[in-house]
Amino acid sequence: MIRREEILITVFTYLPYLYKKHSSVVIGFCGGTGAGKSTLVAYVTEILGNEKAIVLAQDHYYKHLPELSFEERSEINFDHPNALDLELLAKHIKALQNGNAIKRPVYSFEQHLRMEETVTHNPNAYILVEGILIFAHKPLHDLFDYKVYIEADKEKRIQRRLERDINTRGRTAKEVQERFNSSLHTMHDQFIAPEKENADIVIMNNNLDAAKRQMYQWIETIIT
Repeated sequence: MIRREEILITVFTYLPYLYKKHSSVVIGFCGGTGAGKSTLVAYVTEILGNEKAIVLAQDHYYKHLPELSFEERSEINFDHPNALDLELLAKHIKALQNGNAIKRPVYSFEQHLRMEETVTHNPNAYILVEGILIFAHKPLHDLFDYKVYIEADKEKRIQRRLERDINTRGRTAKEVQERFNSSLHTMHDQFIAPEKENADIVIMNNNLDAAKRQMYQWIETIIT
């Protein structure tokens, strides 16, 4: 006859594993502005299969502050964790892990406001989360099964950020350069660069082809 003590030992040995298991693998991609996170996350999505992966970008989770004037919103330091609703991002990841759909916000960088429309995401095998500050928020940081830090030389990151903000976010070269000088470098050193130490892998992305090769080799190790 099995003793009560033996049953209890068995239950408490395996219970944590039963509750820790989720249907989704969550991978976080962090790195400085202009490091090429979005490009490499899109590549990872191709590797894993577009039908199997969801991408959640930090950029959609800036706080909605309609009570502020446009001029006041323009003065916000968007490279500080306080500008983001990382609690909502963490809540959405947990919902997806538990098999529930989410309605992701849509953010306008021209107006510095969330739009009325949302994007629905259903649970999937892989949840890919990318952003410069996603490792700086511990409740969010703790949700990642794997953490990838994407690195690039400072000059290359600046050039990429200039091109992106001018072409897609309606900013001038002067505005972008002023933001770099006033806050971007400081925020990078304070909140982003230290997280490289906690990453499972660091991908150097000065050369996209080389970065893709390194990423492919690493992804193979976690899906086989």
